[in-house]
Amino acid sequence: MCYNVVFLEKRAQEYQERYKAVLPDTFKMDNDVELPFYYHVSGFVHPILPIVKHDGIFPYQWGLIPPWCKDIAQAKDMAKLTLNAVGETVFEKPSFRNAIKQQRCLLGIEGFFESRDMNKQKYPYVVKSKVDEIFSLGCIYEEWTDRETREVYKTFSIVTTPANPLMEKIHNLKKRMPLIIPRELEGEWIKPELTKEQIKDLIKPYDENKMEAYTVGKMVNNAKNYRNVPEALERVEYPELN
Repeated sequence: MCYNVVFLEKRAQEYQERYKAVLPDTFKMDNDVELPFYYHVSGFVHPILPIVKHDGIFPYQWGLIPPWCKDIAQAKDMAKLTLNAVGETVFEKPSFRNAIKQQRCLLGIEGFFESRDMNKQKYPYVVKSKVDEIFSLGCIYEEWTDRETREVYKTFSIVTTPANPLMEKIHNLKKRMPLIIPRELEGEWIKPELTKEQIKDLIKPYDENKMEAYTVGKMVNNAKNYRNVPEALERVEYPELN
């Protein structure tokens, strides 16, 4: 699964430039907009991140709230359970089956964290792309309106797939990975008009030969630590893993 990511691009114009091939020509980001900057951020704190939709780039909160939630209490509980959407069942689950049809988006990141279990210990890794400094996770989004306050919550979830061989070694218990959309297919993923079969064809493990990973310090495993620091990305070797 994917609960922790790296987002190091705080210049809005640079982020737009990365996705100009899939954005409408009329879309322009405000030069004064500053994006969040995270060496490490957990989905469980529900950060607001810039997602790429077919019509532009917009700030959405991580943890999808489906439109049928009755009140804010149910919405907050639901958001804790929807950081990820399992690709094999995304068309069946009530929380996701509406969004997957037409409300698909991309989240550009520099990496994500995942842990390998061995001898009752967790060894954290940072996983990156070999081909793109910023690569895209396939996501879905929703909007929910609080009936009492009329406040609109814009939220998203990261779709996941079975692990490829590299991720099977790292995420070696559940053997899952986030859906990574190849650069040449980013525009396809966010098209609202895709058929169910076309969407399913895009939900598959990413090529392991285009990925790389290395171990980092165990401080990133503990949510009590302040993990949004450069040290979160520093390489740490564990001889016992060899």
